[in-house]
Amino acid sequence: MPFSAKSLDFLFENTLNDSKVWFNEHKEDYKQNIVLPFAKLVTDLTDTMLEIDPDFICDPKKISRLYRDARYSKGKSIFRDYVWYSFSRSREAYDHPGFYFSISPNGFDYGCGYYTASTETMNILRGLILNDDKVWKAALKAYKGQSVFELYGDMYKRDRYPEESPERKNWLNRRQIGLSCESKDFQLLFSDRLAEKVAEDFKSIAPIYKLFITASGEAPAGRVYPHP
Repeated sequence: MPFSAKSLDFLFENTLNDSKVWFNEHKEDYKQNIVLPFAKLVTDLTDTMLEIDPDFICDPKKISRLYRDARYSKGKSIFRDYVWYSFSRSREAYDHPGFYFSISPNGFDYGCGYYTASTETMNILRGLILNDDKVWKAALKAYKGQSVFELYGDMYKRDRYPEESPERKNWLNRRQIGLSCESKDFQLLFSDRLAEKVAEDFKSIAPIYKLFITASGEAPAGRVYPHP
């Protein structure tokens, strides 16, 4: 079953009530409108994700939790208003890059990047760019050949690479880095075409994932789809 307007309504109402009692009373709604559609999406994407990287963890039971960790959320609401799933090699190491898909009452977003890349990883990434490594060239070609995703990540206030081209600076001067697409295309979100669309978009940036995983010091990813 695909996502529906009820999926977004549940996220909104659950956050609005912000009550474990309310959530427990609506667990079946949570299952039908969030858990099962997410499980279907993860299952439908699994073959594509394992072609991109055979070491990805693809477990439809491991979507994110709705409730916050009380140890780190003082003064915040009990529940988040968004749910996500990440395809990565590890669910523990934040320095591993991966792909993600997330929904909220405002729409959905998906992309590729790090949860938190270490300083060492970012320095290695910049070295690959500055040395015109072949994995960087393939990543740049893929990025320029698509129009779905945009780079994200805070920029340094001071330009650290004044002699580089604007194109390279867009990558080099970021503290963290990744690609994302934010969408309010609810017709797509609620349709059976969602997984096919997300899979094709993820394939288009597979070379960028390979750049990220190389910077993390891991073995190269699996199959990389050629880009026109």
